[in-house]
Formats: sequence, structure tokens, C-alpha cells
Amino acid sequence: MTRDAVAAARRVVVKIGSSSLTTAGRLDPERLDAIVDAVAARAADGVQVVLVSSGAIAAGIGPLGRKTRPRDLATQQAAASVGQLLLAERYATSFARYGRQVGQVLLTADDLHRRGHYRNADRTLERLLALGVTPIVNENDTVATHEIRFGDNDRLAALVAHLVTAEALVLLTDVDGLYTGKPGRPGSQFIAEVTSMAQLAGIDVTRSGSHVGSGGMTTKIDAAAIATSEGIPVVLSSAERIADALLGRAGTMFRAAGDRSASRLFWLRHATTPRGRLQLDAGAVSAIVTRRKSLLPAGVTGVSGEFYSGEPVDLVGPDGVAVARGLVGYDAADLPPLLGHRTSELPAEFRRELVHRDDTVLL
Repeated sequence: MTRDAVAAARRVVVKIGSSSLTTAGRLDPERLDAIVDAVAARAADGVQVVLVSSGAIAAGIGPLGRKTRPRDLATQQAAASVGQLLLAERYATSFARYGRQVGQVLLTADDLHRRGHYRNADRTLERLLALGVTPIVNENDTVATHEIRFGDNDRLAALVAHLVTAEALVLLTDVDGLYTGKPGRPGSQFIAEVTSMAQLAGIDVTRSGSHVGSGGMTTKIDAAAIATSEGIPVVLSSAERIADALLGRAGTMFRAAGDRSASRLFWLRHATTPRGRLQLDAGAVSAIVTRRKSLLPAGVTGVSGEFYSGEPVDLVGPDGVAVARGLVGYDAADLPPLLGHRTSELPAEFRRELVHRDDTVLL
């Protein structure tokens, strides 16, 4: 049923990793063309495809005279600057064989962390699709700082899938799916379908990625968890089998396990970075988690971080575990005198919620 749903999807996000686009540190035209062939075929059937493509840094390695992915940030950014031009040019040339126009969309984590930027990205992608353009989305590695990290584009693909209300997410890598151990090792078995993330408990998925990529299997599973929790089925397969993967006929199938939430709540849960933490007592945790109440000053025992009103903060229980995330109604500097006091004890200008229940998501 779920594999059929992938085949029937009318809007799909496809993520392709660096190792599937390059050979010896340089873009491989044959590999890229094979990916474009499959995407163009689905587009010809009326399917809207958003391509989230890694490869900018990897494409720049060879022209810079290097053999492996650089470790320092400045050289990564330099490689991305060179490689992004090569990657975009190659995609445009390849899609032109089918008379298709492409549009480059470069994002940083900040574009998704900020609500206004998040909505702007949504409008741009929607307009490109409406115009019949194939969006090529990538992390803007040239200006990104801490965003250049392990597996960022896997998570980016899951965020984009929700952003554009995709009906399926296809994650392409250099292996044909998920295994119980390292592929090829004795006893390692292929996992055809994942019905819930609890099924993967005890399975070692920490195998690292290739020498040109930045991610491994762990980040792909994290991306699958984000997407499936929002009602989006996920296929994890090899780039060599992209045509079958786009029809749900290859790879590991992750079944959708939840319903799509409002974009604002999804953004708050998955696309924000908390600017601080509010320490809650047990009563406040119960009010937030069980009774879904707003957070009041009386239930807060401590505050950490520097933040301003309207920014996201984590709500942390007595055990130090974050139970929720919300948009705080006060600046951090204003909070210490308010903590532990009933609302009626406070001056009139401070008699409001610290975090309103409508601005809160449970973690």
C-alpha cells in the first residue's frame, strides 16, 4: 500500500548525496545524467519533483587540486564556491536535453530557523513548481558556518518535503537500502520495510559515509523519522536504482506514521534552534504535557541562554530533559524577578504567559 502511494505521488522530493554524483572528487556527468533521466521521466508523467542535491563541496575538490573532502571550514566554503557553479551548470545542461528549466534554491539553516524566511522559501518553491521549473535545492555551503555538518542535506530534504507538502520523500545514497549491519558483512540482512522507528532499536546504523560526502545512515534515518512523523512515506535506495525508487519498487520503505501538522508547529518542532532553556518544576511539566496548558512564571525555576521575546526556547523538566519547545513571551533579562511568582503577584505589565499553549509543541 505504501509503495503504491509512492508511485501515485504527484509531488516528490528527491535527495541525492555527493558520493552518487562524483567520481574521484569530480562531478561524474554519466551519474548526474542518469539521475536527471529518471527525474525527467517522472516529470513527463505530470509529477512535480524537487531535487535536494548535495555535491557542491565534492564538485569543487578536484578543481582545487585536492583528493578528499577538506576538514577546515574556510576550504570547505572555497570548494563550495567553485563546485556550486559547476553543479548548477551541469544540472541545467542535463535537464535541457528534455526541454526542462531548472531553478537553483540555496538555503542555510537560518533560512529555515526564521519563520519569515521559512515562508519566503515556501513561496519561491511553490512558484517555481507552478511555472513548470524543477527546483534544485542545496545548502548554501559558501556562506554557511556551523550548518556545514554531518548529514545536513538529509534533514534539509525532510524539511523541504513538509514545506512543499510532498507526498513522498526519496533519499538516494550509495547503498541499496537499510541493513541490520554493514552491507556485505556476514549476517547483515536487508530491511525491506520499516513500520515504526522502534523497529530499529538495537540496530547499528553508525556506519560513516563516503570520503566525499558528509553524512551516513544515521542522518538518513533521522530524516526519515521527521518525514514519516508528518505523514510522508520515505524510500531509501541507491542512486543507481532511482527509476525504481521513484515508483516505490526499490530500497527500504519507511511507512508514514503520523499526520501532517500545521506548518507553523512543524517549523517550531523541526526547523528551529532553541535560543535558551526554561527549567520547569514537576507541576509545570504536567500542566504543559498532560493538560496542554500555557506556561506561567510560577512553574519556572530557572532560565538560561540569551533570547528575546518571540524566539524559541526549550522547556526542560527537573531531570534536564526537554519536554516541549515554545515561543517565549519575554526577553531573558526580564525573567529572573518573575520566576516562582503567581501571576496575581506580578505588576500588570507582566501578567501574561511566559509561553502560550498555542505557541508550544511537545518534543
